[in-house]
Amino acid sequence: MVVTSPPYNRGVAYGRYDDRRPRAEYLAWIGRVADAVRDTLSPNGSFFLNVGGSPTDPWLPLDVAQEVRQRFVLQNVIHWVKSIAIERALAGHTPHLTGDIAVGHYKPVPSRRFLHGAQEYVFHFTHRGDVALDRLAVGVPYQDKSNVARWRGSGRDLRCRGNTWFLPYPTIRRRATDRPHPATFPPELPERCYRLHGIGRIHLAVDPFVGLGASAVAAARLGLPFMGFDVDEGYLSTATRRVQAALSAPEPRPARVRRKSHPTGSRR
Repeated sequence: MVVTSPPYNRGVAYGRYDDRRPRAEYLAWIGRVADAVRDTLSPNGSFFLNVGGSPTDPWLPLDVAQEVRQRFVLQNVIHWVKSIAIERALAGHTPHLTGDIAVGHYKPVPSRRFLHGAQEYVFHFTHRGDVALDRLAVGVPYQDKSNVARWRGSGRDLRCRGNTWFLPYPTIRRRATDRPHPATFPPELPERCYRLHGIGRIHLAVDPFVGLGASAVAAARLGLPFMGFDVDEGYLSTATRRVQAALSAPEPRPARVRRKSHPTGSRR
């Protein structure tokens, strides 16, 4: 099981990585990463790849997906929504919603041409495109309860969430200490990927670009064995502290597999 988010080649100021490669060189590097994943991922494994574009380069995620496509089958495309606005008039039968809402965080774009970026892609790659998923592990209750009986085979008040996931960043007070990394995802994103693939079938979760350890924290919460890599020792130190904090939390989430150690990057 691999859940990761590589640098996007957008000139982000990482600590020890140059995020300004020529496009062809960057995509060739992504291809080598995909080769490594292909050669180690089990036949029924999942490779979740998070990539985001920019207003001036919206093709980047799709170019990355095309590069990985040469090694894998694209089984699902998930849209990670970071910010959303919902008008009450369009919300249907939602009695607890009394007015319009706008929730989540986005990075403002000071432009007359482009819209604010409020979503990123999570590409779900597999070897053959036939990996069974535990869709209801990340399911949601039916809004209209009459659908519980209407949809054949449902049997309970839970449906597939679909391929649009709303997950905002948590609010931070001091970026230097709370999130000292220019590009991260919340632990809830890899946690959903783990659950969707099926926790009981994951023998090892891996993130080759572990950064501050969001994927490691998610694995620790679920009791999954994990291995992460990064070229920046400072990021790895933060990742290790976050995993230790997750493991020592007073009320850890119940796990369905035996908890093992979490070497969050002791290897290069």
